[in-house]
Amino acid sequence: MIIDGKAVAAQIRAELKSRTARFFEKYGRAPALAVVLIGNDPASEVYVRNKIKGCEETGIRSLCYRLPAAVSQEEALALVNDLVRREEVDGILVQLPLPVQIDAEKLLRAIPPEKDVDGFSAENIGKLARGEEGIVACTPLGIMELIKRCHIDPRGKHAVIVGRSNIVGKPMAMLLLNADATVTVCHSKTKALAEECRRADILVAAVGKAGLITADMIKEGAVVIDVGMNRKEGRLCGDVDFESAAKKASYITPVPGGVGPMTIAMLLSNVCAAAEARMK
Repeated sequence: MIIDGKAVAAQIRAELKSRTARFFEKYGRAPALAVVLIGNDPASEVYVRNKIKGCEETGIRSLCYRLPAAVSQEEALALVNDLVRREEVDGILVQLPLPVQIDAEKLLRAIPPEKDVDGFSAENIGKLARGEEGIVACTPLGIMELIKRCHIDPRGKHAVIVGRSNIVGKPMAMLLLNADATVTVCHSKTKALAEECRRADILVAAVGKAGLITADMIKEGAVVIDVGMNRKEGRLCGDVDFESAAKKASYITPVPGGVGPMTIAMLLSNVCAAAEARMK
């Protein structure tokens, strides 16, 4: 079965529209997301445009702040600190990557955990590691939502994650651990990668290398989640060789149209959750 991330994301957006309407009725305002875009990176422009469009569709108020590529660290930090102080702002997102003169870590650390809708702060990551409620990184959260809506129970399953980034791999491992899966994390130093992958009931590929995971690395009937977003011969493709893998997997996500749409949907969900938590 091909997991249609676009369809699931559309369901979530419809649910969020009702959720924001209830929030407005109760508090007299919409949940608000502030997006900071520094420079004119073409990919970042597209991502920000899609996030703002998602806000408009779901009833979330979006505030977009554009700074020139030559902006100083102090000016960027001053803007973030101003957004932190503003009561009507529920979530703050700094679009990455940033120009070389900007210390990304310092800028992100200025965002308090209750407004960290990307789920990147040390406190939110710490809560996830402890199994406590907090804001979770959007892509791993979206993957868990896909698994849940396909009625796949990770409990007792062997999950293998290829990739150990702070944005996907590590939080994905913690989410699956919290769902009672047995988790193996593979990376560039892993020996016998194919053997590790063949043991997976749930295989998550998140390294950014086109076609890395081939059919011979997949267990018959495994759930295959492809997070990769690569361009090969002018076409978008994932980390999994989709055509061959689809013949062995019980469930598989395509690229595009799989995990990607879920990332923005879960960002919007995080904004609503942050707004509700702050108002309580």
